Amino acid sequence: MAERRLIAWDLPTRLFHWSLVGLLAFSWWSAENHALEWHLWSGLTVLGLLTFRLLWGLFGSDTARFSHFVKGPRAVVRYLRGAERNPSVGHNPLGGWSVIALLLVLLMQVSTGLVAVDVDGIDSGPLSYLLDFDQSRVAAEIHEWSFNILLGLSALHVAAILFYVAAKRRNLLWPMITGSVPAGDDETGARPAPAWRVLVAAAVASALAYGASTGFRL
Repeated sequence: MAERRLIAWDLPTRLFHWSLVGLLAFSWWSAENHALEWHLWSGLTVLGLLTFRLLWGLFGSDTARFSHFVKGPRAVVRYLRGAERNPSVGHNPLGGWSVIALLLVLLMQVSTGLVAVDVDGIDSGPLSYLLDFDQSRVAAEIHEWSFNILLGLSALHVAAILFYVAAKRRNLLWPMITGSVPAGDDETGARPAPAWRVLVAAAVASALAYGASTGFRL
């Protein structure tokens, strides 16, 4: 009998994940090489992705929903003590909060980038007109140092994956590539969301990113 497998991550979630990884690398490269126009468009695309992920966390597939993996402090403590079963489908209680932390820092990155302005006042975000020069400069500084926080969280994310591979012999990266995991006796897979929800979330995310690119001046 062929091994039964479960859907762990739906395609929209996987596309978000890997697209975000690529865009963050490109955003760093474009900033380091002073390709600020490309940096702006990369940031606007990240804004669209984040908007999609937040909507998908509300009405997407089972494992993508925040209600599925964001647990209270007791659940996190039980997991750290080994008293809670480690699910093979979706994030564990600690991993769920790491996702929230990453999303919050990314939102800080994008929002400050939209209103930031450089020292000369030449290159600026499309929403920088909402703030005065000094406030936009503060936003630019936050935009810069919050990227270091993002790097730190990303490093912890990678370290956790390596720890699971080395200590628990469990590959957390493979399900994010294939979307599936081997099934256990007491496990059920994620139920995919209807296609229309993907289209709605993508349309709203695209509209917001486009509106931000114009400074919401239609």
